[in-house]
Amino acid sequence: MARSASSIRQGRPGSSGLARAAIAASSGMLVLTAVLLTGCSRHEEASAAPGGTSSAPPASAGSDGSAVSSASAPAALPAGWLGRWQGPEGTFLELDGEPGRYEVVIQNLDGPRTFAAQPEGDAVRFVRDGQAERLRAGDGQATGMKWLADKKNCLVVKAGEGYCRD
Repeated sequence: MARSASSIRQGRPGSSGLARAAIAASSGMLVLTAVLLTGCSRHEEASAAPGGTSSAPPASAGSDGSAVSSASAPAALPAGWLGRWQGPEGTFLELDGEPGRYEVVIQNLDGPRTFAAQPEGDAVRFVRDGQAERLRAGDGQATGMKWLADKKNCLVVKAGEGYCRD
């Protein structure tokens, strides 16, 4: 019994081994996190826009010549997308905002509705009635609407829903 009390005062045998195991496990988690984050960034690079161009902003050179990434800047829409786009029978889509905060207003026969939107590659993503929607560039044929068939400069939500400018 005296030996047990002595062991307790001195610490359990192998307690330093437990501390080492805890440190090793923590280090392993850090390495795993770094690997996962690296994999995510490579996926974003691999999902570049068609034609081999990336939708991410280019890196610029710092004062010491090292690369400085502007990836932390909010994604921006093409300037030509902002403003009002006309649909058939008095409907329209209006896209407004600034990098990091956009808004889509869609006027249909029931009235206008407003949705928060985010750039996503070559499209704008928003959620309407619980459904994820993607607004992308197209022409009148892509809208699937006979009223817009001859148009060249359009934004298309899906077949049967599009808005044009020309």
